[in-house]
Amino acid sequence: MTDAAFTAQWYLYLLRCRDNSLYGGITLDPVRRCHEHNEVRGRASRYVWARRPATLVWQQPVAGKSVALKLEYRLKRLPRKQKEQLLAQPESWQQLLLAQSGTVGADSIITVE
Repeated sequence: MTDAAFTAQWYLYLLRCRDNSLYGGITLDPVRRCHEHNEVRGRASRYVWARRPATLVWQQPVAGKSVALKLEYRLKRLPRKQKEQLLAQPESWQQLLLAQSGTVGADSIITVE
């Protein structure tokens, strides 16, 4: 594995779609990923492609791909009301995601400020 793979910065992100729905994911570059969802058919999720245009409304750096994948799992399972709360109070993201049952413990959540 290259040094770049170890030092890569991963992000959780939320997109707001045309129908006002929210879509979450992980990426190394949230702006590029939003562009792909909107413009590059083969790189977009089917969900977002059908609801274009989508706007990047939230992003949060996290420490490493493994943590990002675990948090994405939780983010995708948050009810809409909690995703909206996350947008209204971005500082509460860890609390909201840790409140979900799953495989990530509080001691394994390491954020990058």
